[in-house]
Amino acid sequence: MILARKRFGQHFLHDRSVLDRIVQEIAPQPDQSLLEIGPGRGALTERLLGKSRTLDAVEIDRDLVALLRHRLGSSPGFELHESDALEFDFAALAARRGQRLRVIGNLPYNISTPLLFHVAAAHEHIDDLHVMLQKEVIDRIAAEPGSSEYGRLTVMLSPWIEARRLFDVGPGAFTPAPRVWSAVARLVIRREPAFTVPAAFARTVSAAFSQRRKTLRNALRSVMDIGAITAAGIDPGVRPETLSPAQFAALAAQVTEP
Repeated sequence: MILARKRFGQHFLHDRSVLDRIVQEIAPQPDQSLLEIGPGRGALTERLLGKSRTLDAVEIDRDLVALLRHRLGSSPGFELHESDALEFDFAALAARRGQRLRVIGNLPYNISTPLLFHVAAAHEHIDDLHVMLQKEVIDRIAAEPGSSEYGRLTVMLSPWIEARRLFDVGPGAFTPAPRVWSAVARLVIRREPAFTVPAAFARTVSAAFSQRRKTLRNALRSVMDIGAITAAGIDPGVRPETLSPAQFAALAAQVTEP
């Protein structure tokens, strides 16, 4: 039995009803190419085998790679990649498979945000992502303007991702049990952004939420003046969490890059 490693943020999902429900939500089709990030001991991998044209899996833990190769390596259509998911080339795999990928992952909490940005950056090559994350992170991804969960992560993913929360998962579904609840969500990757994304979008959003309790005129002082905020059609006296993602894009369009 391979034990979970803290440095990889591993919590192995073992609850059969949760595993079956994830597969049901994914609804894999025979002509599709699936990619699983962090297969762990292979509980979900086994349920996905044979349900699509190909199933690739990315695992960084060499001991788990050895286990999976021994157990599943000869399965038709299955290929295992020993790699860091944060560095994995989605575009290259999509080109090999000749189609966009459907991605699945029980993502380690400690790399969840950078990994989501890595997936969003590969939007041309991915159809959707069925992901299990810390419940708090799912809350942030799917948050609406004005809510306490709404913030930088919500806004930065919004041009490329349409999020739908599916269901929550308690700590007892994992070994070892985490200290927090998890949630599963379907993130549909847009082929075209929901709105034009200016070059200064990330800089503007980061500046705004670095001081979310301040008004825009104060939070964005290092990025633009009041005249530029007003030119974007936005009241300089409002707080950042009240703006829609498209309004942040309107602000970013007024930024003059150095």
